[in-house]
Amino acid sequence: MTVDPVRPRTIGRLWQDAVAAGHAAPPYRVEAAAGWQPVSWTEADTAVQELAHGLLAAGIVPGDRFAILAGTRLEWALFDFALASIGAVSIPIYPSSSPRDISYILGHARAAGILVETPAHQEAVDALRAELGNLRHMVSVDDLAALRARGREHAASDPAAVERAGAAVGEDDLFTVIYTSGTTGSPKGCVITHRNYYAMTSIIDELEQLLVAGDEIMLYLPLAHTFGRLMHLAGPYVGATVAFCPDPARLLEALGAVRPTVLPSVPRVYEKVHAAVMEKLATATGLERAISSWALRVGLRAGELRMDSRPLPLPLGIQLRLADRLVLAKVRARLGGRLRICLSGGAPLSRDVATTLHAFGVTILEGYGLTEVTAACSVNLPSAYRFGTVGKTLPCFETRLAEDGELLVRSETVFAGYLDDDAATGDALTADGWLRTGDIATIDPDGFISITDRKKDIIVTAGGKNVAPQNLENELKAQALLSQALVVGDRRPYLVALLTLDEAAAARIAAEQGIAGSLAELATSAGIRAAAAAAIAKVNAERARHEQIKRFAILPHDFTQDAGELTPTLKLRRRYCEQLYAGEIEALYRAD
Repeated sequence: MTVDPVRPRTIGRLWQDAVAAGHAAPPYRVEAAAGWQPVSWTEADTAVQELAHGLLAAGIVPGDRFAILAGTRLEWALFDFALASIGAVSIPIYPSSSPRDISYILGHARAAGILVETPAHQEAVDALRAELGNLRHMVSVDDLAALRARGREHAASDPAAVERAGAAVGEDDLFTVIYTSGTTGSPKGCVITHRNYYAMTSIIDELEQLLVAGDEIMLYLPLAHTFGRLMHLAGPYVGATVAFCPDPARLLEALGAVRPTVLPSVPRVYEKVHAAVMEKLATATGLERAISSWALRVGLRAGELRMDSRPLPLPLGIQLRLADRLVLAKVRARLGGRLRICLSGGAPLSRDVATTLHAFGVTILEGYGLTEVTAACSVNLPSAYRFGTVGKTLPCFETRLAEDGELLVRSETVFAGYLDDDAATGDALTADGWLRTGDIATIDPDGFISITDRKKDIIVTAGGKNVAPQNLENELKAQALLSQALVVGDRRPYLVALLTLDEAAAARIAAEQGIAGSLAELATSAGIRAAAAAAIAKVNAERARHEQIKRFAILPHDFTQDAGELTPTLKLRRRYCEQLYAGEIEALYRAD
C-alpha cells in the first residue's frame, strides 16, 4: 500500500485506505450454514461505520477504553476498527480468561465498556460491575445489530461525526492496551500507539512475498494476542482475505474447506501435525512403510538443498516428484493443499519439527517478537530461512546483544511502556530507547538470530552450570511419545523432567506390548516408562553431562490452559507448574 507521509499513520486511516484501495479479494470469509462465505468490502465498511456512529451515540468519546472479551471472529475485527475510527482505545481480553483476570484487566485499564461474546462472559462481567465503577457499557455480540441501528440514526443526524473524531486522532495517541498473558504474576498492560501498530503492519511492504494481495489467511489465533492482532490488521492492509476460525479444535477441518495460502500459528499446531505424520509412519508396515521412509529421506535431502538455495541434481529432482506424488503431497493436502506460507511465533519451534515438515513441502517460517515490540522484530523469509533460528532482523529495526547475551531491540514499534507502572517500564526500556527483551540470544555471521532461552528461565545447577530448559523441552516434545515437557534443576545437583504423553503414540506402544488402559494408567506402566526413558536417552546423547536429564516422572494428563498450566498462547507457565507439581519434583530428588 502506498503511504502518504502527510497524513497521520493511524489504524482508522489504515482501514479507510484499505477500503479505498479497490482490492479484488474480499476482506473476510466466515463460516455459515451454506459453507465459508465472503464478506465484501462494502459490507465490512458499512458495519465499521455504523458501529463507530453507534459508539458515539452511546457516549463513547476519544480516549475511552473499551474491552473486547470474545473469540476470533468477524465481529471482533470490525468492532476494533470502529473503536480506532473514533479514537477509543481497545482492551482485548482472552475469552478463556478467569473472572479474576477479567476483573483485574477491566479495573486496571479503567474500561468504560466491554463487548462480550457468550452468556458466561456476560454473567462474569455482571458479577463484577458493582466493583468496577468506570464500566458504564456492556454490549454482547448479539446486541451489535441494535448498536448498528443506533449508529444509522446517529449518522443521519450527524453524518460527519466519525470523520471528525477520526481526524483528531494522532499517531502517538493510544490505540490499544494489550495485557501480556504472563507466565508469572499478574499481567502487565502494554501501551501501544497507533504509530506503533501502523509501523509494524507497514513493514510487510519491505518483506517480499511474505503476505501479498489475494492471499487467504486462516486466522484461529486469539485476537487478544499481538500475533493474531497483527494478522487481523495486515489482511486489509495488503488486500488479503482473512478467514476466521473461532474454534481451534476445528482448524484442520477449516483448512480443508478454505484451502488458505497463509497459516499463522503457534508451534503447538505444527507439533501436532508432526506427531500425527510420524505416528502414521511408525504404524505403517511392509511396502507402505518402505515407500514412506524412502519418500521422507528424499524430502529431507531436497529440503537441505532448498534451504541453502542450491539446485536439485536431476536424479534427486526425479525422485522428489515421485515421492511427492506417492507420499509427500498427502500431508500437504491435510493442510488444505495450497499453503504458501506457514508462520510460527509466540513460542519456540522445534528444529526437528520444522525440518521434517519441510521435507513434506510445508515450509514453516519462524519469527520472534514480544507484545512490547508490537508483535515481531525478526522473521525467516521465503527467500532466506534457517531452521533453528527466528530469522533476521526486520527492516527498520535495530538489534544487538548486551554483555550477558540478552537481545536488545530498538524500533518505531517499541511500545510506550506499561500502563501505570513506571518501575516496570524503566526496567524494560533503556534511556536511549532500547527494549530489554529478557531473552538470551545469539546472532550468527549471516545475521540469523537464535533465541536460547528466557533470561529469567535459565537454570543454574548446584555446580554452577547454566542450562537453557526450553531447548531441552523442545527436543523432548519432538519425540513421538511425548506431548509436553517441563525441565527443572535450578540450584539442584542435576536436571529432572515432568513429561506428558501423546495419546495416540502411547496407545500404539501399549498395543504393541499387549497392555491396555486409560492414559493415566498407561503413564504408570513399565512399558511406557521404558519408551519414555529411551526418548530421554536419545535427547541426552547430544548433550553435555550437566545438560542431561537424570530422572523423570510421567504425569497422568497433558498440560492444559483450563488448568492454568499453559497461557492462552500455549506457553508453559513454568513457575506455576513447578509449584503445582512440587511434590512430584521433590520425589524425583528424594530418590537418591
